[in-house]
Amino acid sequence: MIKRLFDIGFAMLWLLLLLPLLLMIAVVIRLTMGGPVVFRQERAGRGGESFEILKFRTMRTLRAGEDELATDHARLTSVGRFLRRTSLDELPELLNVVAGSMSMVGPRPLLCDYLPLYDERQARRHDVRPGLTGLAQVNGRNALAWEKKFELDVWYIDHRTFWLDLRILARTVGSVVKGVGLSAAGTPTAHRFLGSTTATVSDVSSGGRVEGEREVLSLHRGR
Repeated sequence: MIKRLFDIGFAMLWLLLLLPLLLMIAVVIRLTMGGPVVFRQERAGRGGESFEILKFRTMRTLRAGEDELATDHARLTSVGRFLRRTSLDELPELLNVVAGSMSMVGPRPLLCDYLPLYDERQARRHDVRPGLTGLAQVNGRNALAWEKKFELDVWYIDHRTFWLDLRILARTVGSVVKGVGLSAAGTPTAHRFLGSTTATVSDVSSGGRVEGEREVLSLHRGR
């Protein structure tokens, strides 16, 4: 209940404070890309139930004969690149938080197509509301391998506290300013999840896993 009240209050406060910026971004998108201004897509939320995520549009519309996935680079406009680099395209998700389909902090909501591809442990990321930001977002974001993202998601679910949420929110500001992990190699965002490339999450290479665990534990302990 405390987390939900915090989500509503925090999201509404920032919607009011950022209203002039939101309107300005909407006008720029309308003038440079036309309508619609807001991009809507079905994502998997708590319990795996689908909801419509809201983002500012960053790509021009598909032309005849173009494949949606193959032309991401070509369709991403200069305005869109700026919005993604600064994460301003994510701001409409504050409305998702107020509506209750998302939280300020939690595992990022992913495509509904991925639901059958998770193993039992990975599927636990849907035990809570998805977040506008999360532990994976402040530890590498799209530059992380899918298995590592899911490992961080489950760790967050098992250790979540109000204070951990506040630390993640604070670190999100630094990650956005630095532009850390905006995209995976060869794509404007992240590669599609095709299922685990290894047998289990525990098969992640020990060196990378230990380094990641130290970072996560230091965040949780407040070091």
